[in-house]
Amino acid sequence: MKFFDEAFITVQSGDGGRGCVSFRREKFVPRGGPDGGDGGKGGNVVFKSSAHRRTLYPFRFKRQLRAQNGSHGQGKQKTGKKGDDLIVEIPPGTIVINEETGEIIKDFNQPDETCTIAHGGRGGQGNSRFKTSTHRAPRFAQPGEPGRFLRLKLELKLLADIGIIGLPNAGKSTLISAISSATPKIADYPFTTLTPTLGVVQAGWGEPFVVADIPGLIEGAHKGIGLGTRFLRHIERTRVLVHLIDTSALDLKNPLAEYDSINRELAHYSSELTGKPQIVVLNKMDLPDTLPAANAFKAAVKDREVLQISAVTRKGVRRLTSKMVETLERFASQPRQASSAQNQGLRL
Repeated sequence: MKFFDEAFITVQSGDGGRGCVSFRREKFVPRGGPDGGDGGKGGNVVFKSSAHRRTLYPFRFKRQLRAQNGSHGQGKQKTGKKGDDLIVEIPPGTIVINEETGEIIKDFNQPDETCTIAHGGRGGQGNSRFKTSTHRAPRFAQPGEPGRFLRLKLELKLLADIGIIGLPNAGKSTLISAISSATPKIADYPFTTLTPTLGVVQAGWGEPFVVADIPGLIEGAHKGIGLGTRFLRHIERTRVLVHLIDTSALDLKNPLAEYDSINRELAHYSSELTGKPQIVVLNKMDLPDTLPAANAFKAAVKDREVLQISAVTRKGVRRLTSKMVETLERFASQPRQASSAQNQGLRL
């Protein structure tokens, strides 16, 4: 369930400032001598993984990145100002590769990791540095070193930010097709989806995020029944779960039966899954006679917020998307759990 995104960019660190050729000339100060200052160092290009970044989308518009040059040296032994470093934020899970050599420069696995990708050029020395007892008036200085230019490939291996879970035919595939450009197979029979479907959601505000349609879970999934543990393991590193429920299939006498069944499977598989933030959504509200079932469910679940939508007509979908963005931002700094899929080297 890994989502691959990639970008090709160029980076250039700042050039070092040149050294200054200058001589001290003041009244009543004979033999003032050389006083040219050094040039400032060029700025570095530094990559930093940030939990608030989820895709490589910004690099579609800005592909040439350059740090600030160092300032030139001045007279009176004034050193030029160092160029500011360029801090480039990328999502955790990004691999930075030298496009020309294929060398992996850095694999950013966790938030808040930093790496200097390109060091700035050294500033040149001023003529005051070259004064000796035999050479008292040097009329030369060093030029600054140029910055480093690199062509990079950024490859993002990202597990979905949000996993949509629920029983077969809850409408997960319809929902992901409504909120993203994904085109999963949609049909009215169990286990229509046999592999996870990924979609990138652009809400119109904030950064895009990745949603996964987790194939239908049934009672006993933690033992391998149905599609079982094959897909349960892939929920572990999602940040947020959207629990989608088919309102038309609810039993008025026991409206929480399906809801509790899925949560039991999550708890049996891993206690960590039950601690993930969960958005509860009643789907198929466009069908007749679903309102009494929805009211019964909300009364039974009590204090928990429950959203009502129709993925087919898209009624309530915009509000759900807003809730996804809000929940992701709230839990952005929470580290992902290492999934068993990752430990076993699985890729779907």
